[in-house]
Amino acid sequence: MRVLLKLLTRVPLPVLYACASLMYLVAFYVMRWRRHDAERDVANAFPEMSAAVRAEIVRRSYRNLADTLVEAFWGFGASGAALKRRVVMENPEVVQKCVDAGQSVVLLAAHYGNWEWLLLAAGAHFGIEIDVVYQPQRVAAVDEFLREARSRFGSKLIPRKEFVYVLLSRAGQVCTYALIADQTPKHKNDPRHWTQFLNQETAFFIGAGKIAKFIDAKVLYVKMRRVRRGFYAVALSVIAEPPYEEVEDVQIVERFARNLERDIRESPADWLWLQKKWKIKRPVARDSRDAHRAAAQ
Repeated sequence: MRVLLKLLTRVPLPVLYACASLMYLVAFYVMRWRRHDAERDVANAFPEMSAAVRAEIVRRSYRNLADTLVEAFWGFGASGAALKRRVVMENPEVVQKCVDAGQSVVLLAAHYGNWEWLLLAAGAHFGIEIDVVYQPQRVAAVDEFLREARSRFGSKLIPRKEFVYVLLSRAGQVCTYALIADQTPKHKNDPRHWTQFLNQETAFFIGAGKIAKFIDAKVLYVKMRRVRRGFYAVALSVIAEPPYEEVEDVQIVERFARNLERDIRESPADWLWLQKKWKIKRPVARDSRDAHRAAAQ
């Protein structure tokens, strides 16, 4: 399997795009893979839009996801120079100033644009080690391939269950961590921050805020904009920085959510609607449930 995956990284991008078109047609029209979920979530997020506009957002999101998948394979075999031509960093000096000052950085990104190219391009542009928290794949061969491919330009992948140990062992060191922060905390023991996001009660991990405060890092929101097929622009903005005496963990997560919501509203089809962001619902408080029961009696 690893050999097959590596061969895919050598296929020219135009050929991969042809495969992406076929994948899109099969997933969207034939299998209708998760279409009901995506259509429901888009309708809840944009009730003010017409049904036709929402349907176009869903259709384009499937098309973009197919492109993202094949672009990822191409990127896993591309040179640093080729990636830098296709992913432009609009203000790389924001990271460079932190590096020069010996300050740790937490980069917060999302399933928006092409998150696989984002990691590769960041390594190629900045030339520093970027530690990425990730969820290992169940198939060992796939996991080994992805770890090797994603680490080509100096990034280091840290399994989610090992991250706390790594964080504590590096206390006092200058580090750069990257998180895909729009993932949903699905396990019941995961600390969550609930907020109104795209017109819906939405859960976010609060770990980003805890990490930033623990290592006294500057937090950068990473905006990735699709310029055209196969080309992206990345802009970095500071959403939190030391001192953190009066900043709560959830404030950092809330700022991330507000920035991401703004970007999704600007270009809805570039977000990964198929990730089932609203699969979990906010628990109803016990006193609220008691009040409902009393009113029903």
